[in-house]
Amino acid sequence: MIEIERKFLVTSKAFKTQASAEKKISQGYLNSDPERTVRVRIANDKGFLTIKGKGNESGMSRFEWENEIPVDEASALLALSEKGAIDKTRFEIKVGNHTYEVDEFYGENEGLVIAEIELSSENEAFEKPEWLGEEVTNDERYYNAYLSKNPFTYWK
Repeated sequence: MIEIERKFLVTSKAFKTQASAEKKISQGYLNSDPERTVRVRIANDKGFLTIKGKGNESGMSRFEWENEIPVDEASALLALSEKGAIDKTRFEIKVGNHTYEVDEFYGENEGLVIAEIELSSENEAFEKPEWLGEEVTNDERYYNAYLSKNPFTYWK
């Protein structure tokens, strides 16, 4: 139940031509405390409840528990969520032996595009596509829970 993940900014829309799948995601937070976030998500026609712990010092590893829940229950929980829902499209792109999940954000986070890759260890090697930019793994501003309260379009 430990997630090892690295995050990067995306420098161009070239990733879209390489995507094998995409899904529309709406999510909200029942608790956005960095020690233990509780997220509810609807991805296409499925609902999910996720609990994440605080990241380790590198920001790459943290506890994650996720279960699928009925979409009507996810909708009801979204209605109870803290202010600041996240809307995005997630694109899946296979690069070498890994799959990148690239999130293109909308609404108050319009203009932000982040790529994530899950690894089996913090020092696992992986291929970096040409559209992959600066690493932001340990920058909490790029966590969805932070973006829900401090939208990207307000940063400047």
